[in-house]
Amino acid sequence: MNISLTILGMAAITFFIKAVIFVLGDRVAFSPLLKKALGFVPVTVLTAIIVPMILSPHGQGLEFGWHNPQLVAAIVAALVCAVTRHQLATIGVGLTVFFAWQFLLA
Repeated sequence: MNISLTILGMAAITFFIKAVIFVLGDRVAFSPLLKKALGFVPVTVLTAIIVPMILSPHGQGLEFGWHNPQLVAAIVAALVCAVTRHQLATIGVGLTVFFAWQFLLA
């Protein structure tokens, strides 16, 4: 029950904040610093979701070895992204390495 109320409360707060911004639209003048800071929110949220899945795929401590296909694929994908700056190539290579590494380990 307490968890349900927490989730509902978080949803209500998120809805309220987004509704205020949507309704007021351009009438609200955000400072340039706040606009710049809000630009980093998606990257921060995705990083907070993805990094634990890469470093601790089984949820039982960090796995920094080569037996961790998520880590190997993430390293290769990061290198491809740094070299090519092509999102589709990064995703394709990352997925290919991940599944190939899992196949080779099995």
